[in-house]
Amino acid sequence: MYKCLVIEDEPLAQQVLKKYIADHPMLQLVAVCNNALEAQQLLSSEKIAILFLDINLPKLSGIHFLRSLTDAPVVIFTTAYPEFAVEGFDLDAADYLMKPFSFERFLKAVNKAMEKLKPTTLQAGQPVTEQRSIFLKADKKVFKVNTDDILYCEAVDDYVRVITIGEQYLVHYTLKKLIEELPATNFLRVHKSYIIAKDKIKFFEGNYVKVGDKDIPIGASYRDEIYTRLKDKKL
Repeated sequence: MYKCLVIEDEPLAQQVLKKYIADHPMLQLVAVCNNALEAQQLLSSEKIAILFLDINLPKLSGIHFLRSLTDAPVVIFTTAYPEFAVEGFDLDAADYLMKPFSFERFLKAVNKAMEKLKPTTLQAGQPVTEQRSIFLKADKKVFKVNTDDILYCEAVDDYVRVITIGEQYLVHYTLKKLIEELPATNFLRVHKSYIIAKDKIKFFEGNYVKVGDKDIPIGASYRDEIYTRLKDKKL
């Protein structure tokens, strides 16, 4: 579980974040603070993993508060003011949520935050046991999906069907958004309607690639890059 803290002075935004955090199986809400000064003592006593931080706060802005922290949690900014976005990302925020935001957009931000929280180094001789994963909302539930299990993703109208080794999920996403969350080292856009896992490729034939039991077309605009990478053995 990832402990979360919300610093937000708007009651409606507080309620939205409380609900979204409660609906996520890996998040635990520790507290909701109305301003940054209230949160100062709590941050010194609790190990907070993810901080949902409004920018336009009374007494001290979220940006100035974050700059004052020596050991800050991973931050997701929440605000109604897009002009602060650049400054927010300069502070290495995981994401920037523009109010009002949907649960799907919230989920994307949390996926980014959790990715930043993963260890980047290993002790000598330590085995790699942690699988990369993302959280996807489908059928009114939030599923933890190991990216190592994904075969391919297919656009279906306003949704994406994510096909894994044992399951499939229909999520209200676009391929463009989804590929931003998948590990770039193993996922490849081969068509306007398809993303494939490179380690699940069986073979190429003509303008198709075989992934699992599926023949997936290679789009004309993607063809040159794919076959150049194939020729150079970079797939």
